[in-house]
Amino acid sequence: MQATTASATASATAPLPIAKVQIQLGERSYPILIGARLLDNPATWAALPRASAALIVTNTTVAPLYAQRLRAALGGRYGVIHAVVLPDGEEFKTWATLNLIFDALLEHGCDRKTVLFALGGGVVGDMTGFAAASYMRGVPFVQVPTTLLAQVDSSVGGKTAINHPLGKNMIGAFHQPQLVVCDLDTLQTLPGCELAAGLAEIIKYGPIADMAFFGWLEANLPALLAREPAALAHAVQRSCEIKARVVAQDEHDTSLRAMLNFGHTFGHAIEAGLGYGAWLHGEAVGCGMVMAATLSQRLGLIDEAFVQRLTALIRSAGLPVQGPKLASTDNAGRYLELMRVDKKAEAGEIKFVLLASPGKAVLRGAPDPLVRAVVDACCA
Repeated sequence: MQATTASATASATAPLPIAKVQIQLGERSYPILIGARLLDNPATWAALPRASAALIVTNTTVAPLYAQRLRAALGGRYGVIHAVVLPDGEEFKTWATLNLIFDALLEHGCDRKTVLFALGGGVVGDMTGFAAASYMRGVPFVQVPTTLLAQVDSSVGGKTAINHPLGKNMIGAFHQPQLVVCDLDTLQTLPGCELAAGLAEIIKYGPIADMAFFGWLEANLPALLAREPAALAHAVQRSCEIKARVVAQDEHDTSLRAMLNFGHTFGHAIEAGLGYGAWLHGEAVGCGMVMAATLSQRLGLIDEAFVQRLTALIRSAGLPVQGPKLASTDNAGRYLELMRVDKKAEAGEIKFVLLASPGKAVLRGAPDPLVRAVVDACCA
């Protein structure tokens, strides 16, 4: 969700140099542009292929803020620019909503050169990418993420999907965008809860890959919460750099890329168990990181001091650090049931992203009784 007033947008963001992070995937390589005032600048879009048509996919909250501005910036590149406005919320990341995109493409007679623009948060980006991967077996698309979470995570790397009632992001495809444009001005209209949700995905990168960045986050969290442009620019750029390095080595998520899902196994169980949309994705991930760190500590991989340090940062970011009850009787059993429906699970065995040490992640299983104990200890 995004706030419905844009009064703080462009004027609040001081001029910043445009940063460029390259996703190195051979012929599928593409840049991530990070900076202010990118949305309205025609130069942002100059390298994109020309086509007779484009389709902007957005939602009911973002469309009034940014759809017309993007349409104006793209005006000289496409013969006609169509738009489809989706309902806003994780609960709408479904087949029915996905079909609204296909309906628009077919009704307008869009061809294989039509470029799709995903203008919104992670839900819009995931569904637009999945539609682009599927329509005519693949058309180009561009990510224009307007939430912090989407800028540092879901817009980068080509993962596209919709949710199923039994599991999050279980139906989808890998389809890389042509370009990712992170206009930091759009973050000025985010509600506080959405900003915090994005900070969860930023915090994630420290324990799994870069403890110096983790220390920087501890020192600069007040600046990030205050939406200071320079702090946001550094956080987005460093997050994208870490993810770009991982994606370049493991595009299809067969090994190393799984480490980016620290906190997500517990977090996805929370989202599915409560019902999609009850908690924001970043809220579930923040709590999931506490649970994963606690499991790491109980396996003897890290010490209690680091669990407390991570928990303190997550709490200070405005995120929950205690898991919800998903069942009135066997709560831990319900978590286990949901976590077995996870992309990392193998033959029913749950694979957790844990901390081998601060700054290094490992993928491994854990005994059910220990997982139960962690769930019991970490749930309200």
